[in-house]
Amino acid sequence: MSNAQGNILEDEELIDTLSRSKATSVEISVKVEEAAKTEAEIDHTRNAYRGVATHASVLFFAISDLSLVDPMYQYSLGWFIQLYETSIENSNRGLKINERTVDLIDCITFTLYAQVCRSLFGKHTLMFAFLLCVKILQQDGQIDALEWRFVLAGGSHNAMDARNPASTWLTDKAWLDIMNLNRLENFQGFVTDFTNNIAHYKKIFDSVDAHLEPLDPLWEPKVSQFQRLCFLRCIRPDKIVPAVKVFITHHLDDRYVEPPPMDLKRCLQDSSINTPLIFILSAGADPMADLLKLAEESRFAKKFEKVSLGQGQGPKAERVLQLGMERGWWICLENCHLSTSWMPKLNSILQGISKNPQVHKDFRLWLTSMPTPDFPVAVLQHSIKMTMEPPQGLKANMLRSYNRFNDVYLNSCQAKPEEWKMMLWSLSLFHAVIQDRRKFGPLGWNKTYDFTDGDLSVCIAQIKMFLETYQDIPFAVIRFLCGEINYGGRVTEEQDRRLIKTLLDSFVTPEALHEGYKFSQAGTYFMPAPADVKSYLAAIADFPSTPHPEIFGLHENADITGAQNETNELFVTVLSMQPRAGATGAAGQREALVMNNCMDMVAKLPHEFYTQDVLHVYPTTYSESMNTVLVQECIRYNGLLAMITLSLKECLKALKGLVVMSPDLEDVATSVYNNQVPEQWNTVAYPSLKPLSAWMADLVERFSFIQKWIDIGLPKVYWISGFFFPQAFLTGTLQNYARKKNIPIDAISFDFKVMEVYDEIGIVFQPEDGCYIRGLFLEGARWNSKYMCLAESRAKELYSRMPIVWLNPMKDKPPPGSNVYNCPMYKTLTRHGILSTTGHSTNFIMYMDLPCDKPEKHWIARGVALFTSLK
Repeated sequence: MSNAQGNILEDEELIDTLSRSKATSVEISVKVEEAAKTEAEIDHTRNAYRGVATHASVLFFAISDLSLVDPMYQYSLGWFIQLYETSIENSNRGLKINERTVDLIDCITFTLYAQVCRSLFGKHTLMFAFLLCVKILQQDGQIDALEWRFVLAGGSHNAMDARNPASTWLTDKAWLDIMNLNRLENFQGFVTDFTNNIAHYKKIFDSVDAHLEPLDPLWEPKVSQFQRLCFLRCIRPDKIVPAVKVFITHHLDDRYVEPPPMDLKRCLQDSSINTPLIFILSAGADPMADLLKLAEESRFAKKFEKVSLGQGQGPKAERVLQLGMERGWWICLENCHLSTSWMPKLNSILQGISKNPQVHKDFRLWLTSMPTPDFPVAVLQHSIKMTMEPPQGLKANMLRSYNRFNDVYLNSCQAKPEEWKMMLWSLSLFHAVIQDRRKFGPLGWNKTYDFTDGDLSVCIAQIKMFLETYQDIPFAVIRFLCGEINYGGRVTEEQDRRLIKTLLDSFVTPEALHEGYKFSQAGTYFMPAPADVKSYLAAIADFPSTPHPEIFGLHENADITGAQNETNELFVTVLSMQPRAGATGAAGQREALVMNNCMDMVAKLPHEFYTQDVLHVYPTTYSESMNTVLVQECIRYNGLLAMITLSLKECLKALKGLVVMSPDLEDVATSVYNNQVPEQWNTVAYPSLKPLSAWMADLVERFSFIQKWIDIGLPKVYWISGFFFPQAFLTGTLQNYARKKNIPIDAISFDFKVMEVYDEIGIVFQPEDGCYIRGLFLEGARWNSKYMCLAESRAKELYSRMPIVWLNPMKDKPPPGSNVYNCPMYKTLTRHGILSTTGHSTNFIMYMDLPCDKPEKHWIARGVALFTSLK
């Protein structure tokens, strides 16, 4: 228009241009409206899928901390995104948006669970499913932070505000847990209701399926499946694992309780030239047979090469890898954990594969390794990981052994064919028993030993040689070779060596060569008639899926101990993965709790001992070694108290922002929140398995014991649990007697007399020689005060209190008779200890002779032991 001349109304070109501009403007306006409408629809649809994206982020962060459990559990964001996209492709299409999002969430969750589970060891699969379920519910706001903390760490208050209303069956620890549960907002008033319904809760306590029993009518409608875990933690912690399975099934699906079996072919399909396949091994596992079978089925048997890594094998592995990449071979590098110095080179080779177009498309790299922190993280994050474990359980171990045999092998001993078959059965069962006994924790073995199929094979070969060489079977020689060398060579603990020889006596014995010989009292496991492999496999198929503890020589309570150990391992593992800070609200709640607990502990801390004053009252003298013991105990406890006081006060300052929160202080704060003893305290403290709240109460009681000794004088009865270093106290007692009688201390040892009283109120005077001690607990048996000897434990009573014991020094003590059990005494329930700089074990204290009415081997197999401290 600006260029128009004359009358613009007569300018037809201008009028046409204006008309077209108006039409274009209207068209643009319509398209803008349509675009805005389309954008709104896209936003609406995108927002509908926002929940899927949020859910996926929760899943990723659930797996990101698994490396804290095992260094081989590494997963990258790129790997997760690829899995996420694959899950979307495999999900159902054509559904409504609401149905589509639900299906996507289900598909992504289960795909992740299945993929991750094949790279986890069996003991961690349930933990992962539990963590996954909890993370999802936390995102939805369905789990209270304090209830989650209670499930994992228990209560932090140690004050018994009310008397135990059911002391005949409910332990004080369980009652204390119930009172701590009552402090949670959603459980206020539970103590009152529990007290009013003792009969109902005793029924739950006695139930075989306690995790399925309903609470009383008032509380049953109120509690969620998760809150039920809080309750079970108090009175039946052994039922937590089955309760967790019910919890997972309720919120997710029963598919998450049992992981799908590993499919090696599927793993191969998911791999590529730059995605290695890694077998994560455990002791006794060998994937080579399965891998060779897969190579045969895939027609790669002639294009398969393996290299066992070790010192000097790196250059050879490089050459084989180069050939494999050029010719499309499958390359297997075994035992990568034995060649950690070469791992960076392997990492660089794998990074170069993606940039090398000449790598054959059929090339695949297989790796095997035990868990090691030195394995390249980049390789782990971009690989397909698979765990390999030997079969778990007595029945599975027997099946594994007999699936390796054939009829030709069973008939290979012509000299004594029947004896050969029977001893083969007997030793295979023994191998399965000592393997599966590990599930009972320290009650089964002080340490976890990695017995292998190779141990069994060597024993079998030696037995066959003896049968073919000697007319009479040398059972004593066979027991020595098996118990002291083949299996015994792995056993380092003295108590475990005694145990394995005792167990072996029941399996390698002339009586076991008779058909029908019972390996267990109930006769569930017996010696079958000599037969072929098929008959033996049929006999094994009749074994119960869950063996009764009697086949292991243990009391039926051992099942409860094993279940509690499984619960503790689950919670400790999950607790180790918890973040040190959360959302703003959760972080504030956490800091307030930590601060309150720290202030409470500072207020309860006892005063230090004034060592110089103690030395003045109790000087070092020749006639009284207890004075030296007392002063040494004061010095040790003062050192611990100084560490605790300083770290708690500095932690409070850091929480208030007055000083920098250092890693050590953050560890203290995290431990206080998790109700655990901080690691820096443990380095200078006595051995203990107690949670922090109980540990602090125990510390105060220990100081009270020492202070009473200082104020009043030598105790009538010594609380052996209160000594920082009880071995010094025992040596001092022997030294006093040796100096009094002028006898070499090497010629003196303790004679033990169990008294009829449990409390020191029943003791009037100190003994003339030696001392009285209290504070001992029995596991695996109880003390029968009527007959003054060991007796079988009561049902569900895992630990029983011992009466006061008189340690009476004696010169040249004669060996004990047949009705005496040489019972080991430990500081804590872990039993296993290490040799300290003093030359003493950090856990084992001494042996104590206890009268019994059954052979000693019965109590050895039971795992009976004394302890100065429980959990």
